[in-house]
Amino acid sequence: MTTFKAPLRDIDFVLNDVLDYQAHYKTIPCGEEATPDMVEAIISEAGKFAEEVLSPLNQVGDQQGCQWKDGEVTTPDGFKEAYQMWIEGGWQGLSHPAEYGGQGLPLSMGLIKSELVGTANWSWGMYPGLSLGAMNTLYVHGTEEQKQVYLSKLCEATWSGTMCLTEPHCGSDLGLMKTKAEPQQDGSYHITGTKIFISAGEHDMAENIVHIVLARTPGSPEGTKGISLFIVPKFLPNAEGGVGERNGVSCGSIEHKMGIHGNATCVMNFDNATGFMLGVENQGLEAMFTFMNTARVGTAIQGLAASELAYQNALPYAMERHSMRALSGKKNPEVAADAIIHHADVRRMLLTAKAFAEGGRLMIYDAAKYADRMMFAETEEERDEAENELGFLTPILKAFLTETGQESASLGMQVFGGHGYIAEHGMEQIYRDARISTMYEGTTGIQALDLIGRKVVLDGFKLYAAFSKKLYKFGFKTLFTGKQRGYGASIIGYTLCWNWKTVKMLARAARNRDAVGAASVDFLMYSGYLSMAYYMAMAAEAAHNKLNKGEGDTEFLKSKLETVEFYFKRLLPRAKAHAACMDSSTDSVMGMELGRFELR
Repeated sequence: MTTFKAPLRDIDFVLNDVLDYQAHYKTIPCGEEATPDMVEAIISEAGKFAEEVLSPLNQVGDQQGCQWKDGEVTTPDGFKEAYQMWIEGGWQGLSHPAEYGGQGLPLSMGLIKSELVGTANWSWGMYPGLSLGAMNTLYVHGTEEQKQVYLSKLCEATWSGTMCLTEPHCGSDLGLMKTKAEPQQDGSYHITGTKIFISAGEHDMAENIVHIVLARTPGSPEGTKGISLFIVPKFLPNAEGGVGERNGVSCGSIEHKMGIHGNATCVMNFDNATGFMLGVENQGLEAMFTFMNTARVGTAIQGLAASELAYQNALPYAMERHSMRALSGKKNPEVAADAIIHHADVRRMLLTAKAFAEGGRLMIYDAAKYADRMMFAETEEERDEAENELGFLTPILKAFLTETGQESASLGMQVFGGHGYIAEHGMEQIYRDARISTMYEGTTGIQALDLIGRKVVLDGFKLYAAFSKKLYKFGFKTLFTGKQRGYGASIIGYTLCWNWKTVKMLARAARNRDAVGAASVDFLMYSGYLSMAYYMAMAAEAAHNKLNKGEGDTEFLKSKLETVEFYFKRLLPRAKAHAACMDSSTDSVMGMELGRFELR
């Protein structure tokens, strides 16, 4: 089975040495509570909970899975007890306002907590993780009464939350959804329809489940413009705010899946269920983007988690497993073969996972600063600015980090050789659990179209230009005044290429719109490699400066520098292949006649 050790030194390095979180916390209202001692204590305790409680349940959840019977779901052994400890520890409301039962700390603190929980046990972590999306959606779009009734219970974690979008016939094309919402005289609605792929839709850990549901009111416009958002609880709240009568919501079945067996993926049936509108009628999809973006950043964490867990478990095996002699001569002469850590290809695999984990952490933690600014902005203008900047990064984080996380999981298995393919060591579970990450909350292709379509073209290139400017500014500063000048030159060169290839792609799209779809994933992956290079170069500068001052752990800091060098020499060049694909003919993708796809 896999083991997990909270990467506290790595987290501390990112927060304090690279991204200067303490300076950031001074700029937001709730940041004064996030003192260095407080932050360290919270991360340490979250790491302890993840290591000691959740990690031992990871394989249990995979082997037992969830059990469905007569509409009720039983979670694996230990899950319910762990969730009760979660409630008692007050973890759910860590980053939500005190007036609703939270602890009022910055959103970024909750994100760090989510990384530790998710890496230790992704299946378990999805239960409170989905609740976070429901909480954010209620906080942004709910009435004060709705917040008092539902948000306070979600902050306690005695109630949990879900996101109900997809239906059997529509997948990601939500404009086709059919779930109905009939208005009632008391202001409520009767919700009728079926939703599928609802993670944590039914379970035995919380006393109530609050479903956030997309549905159509009578006479609403066709397509996505006619969708509204509703709160539909499993049990209706009573007059005291507790659990009342059962609502018309039931779990019709759970899916039998490749991975994340410990989390119930449900078919949810709504049969004249009582619901309450959340936000403005016919603007439900816009409001649901608050939930979806929370979930997408959460899914990006799954990519980071897969890289981290694969590396943590492959490294000790590579140190202990002996096979063949190193090409450069005997390394362990006292035994018949050398440890496989001495083979160059094994090191390549380990360093790939290590680089993607460290680079992914930098990317996500910097994005979390935008989330803090968005949530605690003093003006609408500031909120919109932070939300737009986070929105630009979100598809890159979600798609790129899940693709690299999947690769890391595969490489972790490969380090184990044949042992990686069997269940005993748990490496194949990492792969199976992570495989869905590139699909749910929008596939890599959908994220790519969102990035190039909505975040670049429809935005008028404003966010794209601002991000490019940031890359150029850092590149030139590093080139002329930094200690890692080569990295600065690389970032400038890759950014120039990024800009030029984007212009060429869109020029082709003016003649043939399929040019965007044919090149969009390559555009996104190039964007991901370039973005990670920027953050890795920042880490190299920070590590170099600490070494020059004689501060910190010398071996730890040298490891950072060597990992960055590996990234720039071995991983960043992949972007050139994506650039070449962006440049290639659209006909190479779209030219084949449909009949020629048929099997012969």
